Amino acid sequence: MKAATVCPLDCPDGCSLEVTIEDGRIASIDGTHVNPVTEGYICAKVRRFPERVYGPDRLMYPAIRKGPKGLASFQRVTWEEALATIAERMVDTRREFGGEAILPYSYGGSNGMLTQDTSDATLFRRLGASRLARTVCAAPTGAANLSMYGKMPSVSYEDFEDARLIIIWGGNPSASGIHLVPHIREAQRRGAMLVVVDPRKTPLARQADIHLAVRPGTDLPVALSLHRYLFEEGHADEAFLQAHARGVERLRERARAWTFERAAAEADIPVETLRQVPLFESLDDEATHELCDLLENLDCKAGAVLFRAGDDGQERNRNGGSASLAILALPAVGGKFAERGGGYMMSNSASWGITNTWTGAQEPATRVINMNRLGRALLESTPPINLLFVYNSNPAVTTPDQRRVLRGLEREDLFTVVFEQVMTDTARYADVLLPNTTFLEGYDLVKSYGPWTINLGRPVIEPIGESRCNAEVFGELLELTGLREESDPRGELEEMLNVLDRLPGTTGDEVRDAGTAKPPFDGRPIQFRDVFPRTVDQKIDLYPEALAKESSAGLYVYHPDPATSEFPLALISPASEKTISSTLAEIPRPEVRLLMHPEDAEARGIADGDEIRIFNALGEVTCTAALGAWIRRGTVSLPKGLWRKHTLNGYTGTSLVPDTLTDVAGGACFNDARVQVAKV
Repeated sequence: MKAATVCPLDCPDGCSLEVTIEDGRIASIDGTHVNPVTEGYICAKVRRFPERVYGPDRLMYPAIRKGPKGLASFQRVTWEEALATIAERMVDTRREFGGEAILPYSYGGSNGMLTQDTSDATLFRRLGASRLARTVCAAPTGAANLSMYGKMPSVSYEDFEDARLIIIWGGNPSASGIHLVPHIREAQRRGAMLVVVDPRKTPLARQADIHLAVRPGTDLPVALSLHRYLFEEGHADEAFLQAHARGVERLRERARAWTFERAAAEADIPVETLRQVPLFESLDDEATHELCDLLENLDCKAGAVLFRAGDDGQERNRNGGSASLAILALPAVGGKFAERGGGYMMSNSASWGITNTWTGAQEPATRVINMNRLGRALLESTPPINLLFVYNSNPAVTTPDQRRVLRGLEREDLFTVVFEQVMTDTARYADVLLPNTTFLEGYDLVKSYGPWTINLGRPVIEPIGESRCNAEVFGELLELTGLREESDPRGELEEMLNVLDRLPGTTGDEVRDAGTAKPPFDGRPIQFRDVFPRTVDQKIDLYPEALAKESSAGLYVYHPDPATSEFPLALISPASEKTISSTLAEIPRPEVRLLMHPEDAEARGIADGDEIRIFNALGEVTCTAALGAWIRRGTVSLPKGLWRKHTLNGYTGTSLVPDTLTDVAGGACFNDARVQVAKV
């Protein structure tokens, strides 16, 4: 039997799926053409998802802790007992300490519109719980896109083929968003130039005409040097800026000091790379003028120029907000809009114009806790957090300053609920453990944030064991805490209909009838022809004052590298082909190794396969070394989404990441980890 659904996992593509069912079990998962970008194929991650559904780590029933926190020692209980225990603690905590002593901790990257911010949000709002700033990913880029363009709909995957120059800055579609790659390759086949900005030689960087292997955190000066060239050499589209932008002079002023030479030195681009990239050589060089003409003189040379700004690569450092703003400003200053394949691509999550009007409670004016500082919140908050409810997240391994987070989770006076699909590292610290359904066992509404699509996810199998969906569990907790109102939806189907009825225009009716809705402009809008900035005056704001107030130094101000002589190496944690964040990390994988440049390894007496220590003032990770020239010197890499079992000492790269925040929007500074590496 074949069953249709859609993938909600944290990837831009939102693939439509065909699931083969044999004897009530999933036999295989493949792609379909309901979402046109899926093109009948899907990533290896989702093909392996049945290993999560039926694997040994799957949570099958509710349980209550019976041993020390962290040891995963639990006793099976009924759902009635588990939910009654949780509801009683919620009511008692609010009465004794106030609602702010309750903290819901979740992140919706791998969830659709039904499994995040529906009945769960209603419950915690009515409890008056502390609010969570969900900033671990895409906060600076999202803030930049919203403030500068009002999250104007982006260039579609298909329209990459019409670009004459594509700049991939801080993204790796080969690991996350694989359906974009064929369109980039087709553009290259048609003669397009490809530029990749990344500290590593990603698959696309290896195929690029130009690869800028910048030092992590230096994207801002590199982007500002391009702005300086545009402004100083007369290549800025002044007519376009006059008609469609504000804040131009503030950006021009901030870019003025960043010559190509100064930016290249700060980015630590090797001499051999500079020779291959004449854009960063002397402006008197003839080749430089030719390439700059290609980049900047759209009408006579290049055709459509397209910037693909990564969702997290360039943002995960102290300069992340300004870097994202500077990159997104380039097509504006260069006047690269108004033709197919020109402009920029960022998240399309807001393109449908959907706002949450279905949560059944007003958001309270309670304190906001940044999720990147969970460790501090658990150990230092006043009033203290006494009840932590974790769902749709695995903070024990994904949140910065891991050792502090684990100390917080070890508090005996902290009552922790974890609602999860498998026995994650966070689940091991639960006082009450609840089994959650996967996306293959329930309904959801999935907006992809790459293509402009929305599709209905359907259950293809019955829930495994005693697992329950979010709507059922949070709805029952509303009942048990006495906070349910008569108008609240009851159960998953009512929750879905409640959301569908509140979608704008005919979107809800289309999804209800056909399982999908047709986006405007067939999902392929041309920026500044079909769609315009969704700012108040429909102008691009190149210097958003609201964001400037968040940063003490203002926007486009470069904060130097935090490296020291003691800890000189930049540790990055890019997405991998194995996991979606930490999801699927329970599935067996090859040995996890730290990637180092051979010259960095040689200087430390390290050979390929050696057992090594990666350490700084925050902690230490032990694993083995892998040497490769596909990462720049001075930078080392551990994959994103590791679990504690993947390293030799049970700590992941997040144990080395400071809980400092980005210049705007309070994002995580994963790429600001500075470390030393030594052979054990």
